[in-house]
Amino acid sequence: MEATPAKKTSRIQTRNRRRILEAALEVFSQQGFRGATLDQIADAAGMSKPNLLYYYESKEAIHVQLLNALMEKWLAPLDHLDPAGEPLDEILGYVRRKMEMSRRFPRESRLFANEILQGAPRMHPHLQHRLKPLFDTKCALLRRWMDEGRLAEADPAQVLISIWALTQHYADFDTQVRILVPDESAGWRAAQDHVLTVVRKLLTPAPPAPAASTLR
Repeated sequence: MEATPAKKTSRIQTRNRRRILEAALEVFSQQGFRGATLDQIADAAGMSKPNLLYYYESKEAIHVQLLNALMEKWLAPLDHLDPAGEPLDEILGYVRRKMEMSRRFPRESRLFANEILQGAPRMHPHLQHRLKPLFDTKCALLRRWMDEGRLAEADPAQVLISIWALTQHYADFDTQVRILVPDESAGWRAAQDHVLTVVRKLLTPAPPAPAASTLR
């Protein structure tokens, strides 16, 4: 007996799922998972709660789909660190990509931060099986570059964690940043320049010591 082919999703269904996910992203990023309700998400999506439940059976299902998509988006810049590239250029390029993501996707960053603050109840398997192997691989790459003298000596794990802290602060605390630095455009340029300078100073290898003179 042949299996029944999966029913193709219509354009309206695809559009409505996108509306729900966009609305849920806004609600979750503001209220957190515990504070968010299906009624709030349905209202933000401009549809009834029964209509929303036709597409997603629970707020957990919506939250997990958002987090799964976010994890892949968030890991892409780290994934793109090229072992064949110039080490400092690769790291600074990574910092630029992380700063751009913080500028463009503050809601997504807050969604991820809220999940972590709650102990990652829905994301723990992804952190363990997706993030951890990638993190270990990139730490090993940074360690090799340091051992070759192409980056200054530092703890690779703490370097990556510090980059996350430096860059994602501008997304997770963007309300505070906008109050403290009201000129958003100039503020972002200054923020990127500052973070790049911090990382560059940390990882630029010291110049070789001059050879001792043999003249008497």
